Amino acid sequence: MISRRSLLTAASVSLAATALAACSETTTTSRELRPEPVRTPLPELPPPALMYAAVKDGGHQIPAVPFEKIDKRFHRQVVADPSGERPGTVIVDTGSHFLHLVLPGRRAMRYGVGLGRQGFEWSGEGVIEWKQPWPKWHPPAEMIERQPNLKKYATTYDPVTKQWLGGMEPGISNPLGARALYIYQNGKDTLYRLHGSPEWWTIGKSVSSGCVRLINQDAIDLYERVAPKSPIIVTSGLRIT
Repeated sequence: MISRRSLLTAASVSLAATALAACSETTTTSRELRPEPVRTPLPELPPPALMYAAVKDGGHQIPAVPFEKIDKRFHRQVVADPSGERPGTVIVDTGSHFLHLVLPGRRAMRYGVGLGRQGFEWSGEGVIEWKQPWPKWHPPAEMIERQPNLKKYATTYDPVTKQWLGGMEPGISNPLGARALYIYQNGKDTLYRLHGSPEWWTIGKSVSSGCVRLINQDAIDLYERVAPKSPIIVTSGLRIT
């Protein structure tokens, strides 16, 4: 026969088990309701009519770009990151004429670019050593040799002042445009730049003498997003469609 004491003991064990089950359920529910980590919001871009509108910058008037005449895939836009590189990395894909700036959250800011003619391209890994708004243009000696009309912009180095003398003054007709980002490799200047250009019709083509050119409005946008010493990769291996 079952005694009264046995019944009370069994009831106590049952109640304890129910209480433990309730605690376990509460704990599980609490975990499930825990908020997700806050993610960095992606930049919101204005429509092309605003992105490529006329703008006055640094005392220079940059004309509006007829963006309707440029393939839409070369307009500035946020896309899925095709590289897997860490945020802040700049990637130039010469095969697709795109420049990507890797963003958090596996996204990237993409810009259309113009590239160098065959025989003048540069590829590899480097860093954005420094950047300059409305830079002077100092054509290299090799370019002056190929184009003697550029001799008036020849540059000489003054060891006393430690400055480069000569070059083309900043302006809307300057080949470096509104912004220039200087690519170094192993501590040395590669002589290649990411830079603005008023020649919007060259975006998506290979026509320049080696540098990576952007629409001036895009060059200004990129300049504000890229920090000095940022890594840069120039490749044709992304195979973007």
